[in-house]
Amino acid sequence: MRCMARNKVAFWVAPYVDKKPILDEYGNWGGEYDIIHGNPVRVYGNISAAKGETQTRQFGEAEGYDKVLVLDNAAPAFDEYAILWVDRAPELDADGALALDERGEVKTPHDYTVRKVARSLNSVSYAISKVNVR
Repeated sequence: MRCMARNKVAFWVAPYVDKKPILDEYGNWGGEYDIIHGNPVRVYGNISAAKGETQTRQFGEAEGYDKVLVLDNAAPAFDEYAILWVDRAPELDADGALALDERGEVKTPHDYTVRKVARSLNSVSYAISKVNVR
């Protein structure tokens, strides 16, 4: 019942692809990585209005998150490193990649990240948190 078609709303997800080391001007690695995400894909799922007691127990009492996203098993799988556009749609270029402004920054940055994934027999629940990127 949680994944009925009439309860699903559209959102966008960019899955984690890889990480590459960040090098300084001399070519030395400082121990940090730049995370690479794939192109955003439109997905439909059930997104809760806000965090509640039922969801708190689902992911544990210490885990901080804002909403719960529920997908059926037929939806594309993603993990804790994925980024989401829930309250807004990403602006894409002709290739389907994120559109960049004149400074090379993303025009519409993501607004949610995945905190935790809980898989069950018929569905997958994601605890997601709002972030402020800029």
